[in-house]
Amino acid sequence: MDLELSDELRAFRDEVRAFIAGNFPEDLRRKAEAGLPWERDDHVRWQRILHRHGWGGPGWPVEYGGTGWDPLRRFLFDTECALAGTPREIPFGLNMVAPVIMRYGTEKQKSFFLPRILSLEHWWAQGYSEPGAGSDLASLKTSAVLDGEHYVVNGQKIWTTLAHHANWIFCLVRTRTSGKPQAGISFLLIDMASPGIEVRPIPTIDGEHELNEVWFRDVRVPRENLIGEENEGWTYAKYLLQHERSDIARVGRAQAAMSRLKSAAGRYPGNYGGKLVDDPLFLSRLARAELALQALEVLNLRVLSGDRDVAVSDIGASVLKVVGSEVHQQLSEVSLLAIGPHGALDSRRDSEARDAPGWRMPSDDGFTPTYFNMRKTTIYGGSTEIQKNIIAKVLDI
Repeated sequence: MDLELSDELRAFRDEVRAFIAGNFPEDLRRKAEAGLPWERDDHVRWQRILHRHGWGGPGWPVEYGGTGWDPLRRFLFDTECALAGTPREIPFGLNMVAPVIMRYGTEKQKSFFLPRILSLEHWWAQGYSEPGAGSDLASLKTSAVLDGEHYVVNGQKIWTTLAHHANWIFCLVRTRTSGKPQAGISFLLIDMASPGIEVRPIPTIDGEHELNEVWFRDVRVPRENLIGEENEGWTYAKYLLQHERSDIARVGRAQAAMSRLKSAAGRYPGNYGGKLVDDPLFLSRLARAELALQALEVLNLRVLSGDRDVAVSDIGASVLKVVGSEVHQQLSEVSLLAIGPHGALDSRRDSEARDAPGWRMPSDDGFTPTYFNMRKTTIYGGSTEIQKNIIAKVLDI
């Protein structure tokens, strides 16, 4: 496989770099450098900058307002955005429900929802997991009973990322209780402003409010918000998860994390005097992490290029999910090793810690909260154990 960029792709990469340099707002750039968490308005602002330039849907077909880029251009775009520190695109609309609407939605659904996803007028959340239905998603119990021209929805979703920001949520709901569990699930689009919806925060170990539980009590959803056919939602859900798991590799974000880690190694003290870059034990851990990242990049490019050895029978997404999750965790572990006992501090919140006498925590790291946040990567989007089962089943091993 040729890993060298063609002149055409190199020119495209330079175009992306120039655009980011000229359009990424300075206040957002400073926020990224300080390692501060993004607010809702930050994401909306950057998405609308991209949208005005025609880049709001980097993975979308031109007919729906996207760029029409091939997978390699999409990969280069994502990588350059990550290295520049721009807000990550909100995947639930752009990369998850949008492809489902494009493939299975009605023309009315496409014309209404897709433009609003591009502009981030609609911020979407994913209503899949439930307290008794995580990896075993087919066990979900949230019900939708047809009453005239509305479904009446009752139940609970959990681990719902950024639902407190969302104004729409796509949900898997049970519309039939008999027969095979997978055959009684439907895919509904629900307005979060509907009466009967309650969002409750779930604080995470890194101190952020990212996750939520969402309760539905007699929520009335128009029948026209059903995607495809009733009881066929499992098919649409599997299609969506292929897009989610491919995106989870986040190679560009991992490369940006590696860059920050190398920069820190040149500033932080080592165990034997000097800097961390002079510490052979640390450098060994750093080298192993970088080799794993390089292998992930090659794997991602193989999947994007349609390599049959990787992409056969759709296991490419599962392979990327497993390897990408492990690489992100490995990077966060080496980052925490780099700061040693200073990992007890949180550079994003503790201004006194940042200005402690004798040592100053650089404001652009945020290694500790990142380490805690990365514990989730081998669980969400289909746990590593589930992905390995999928791979083993397809390869018959």
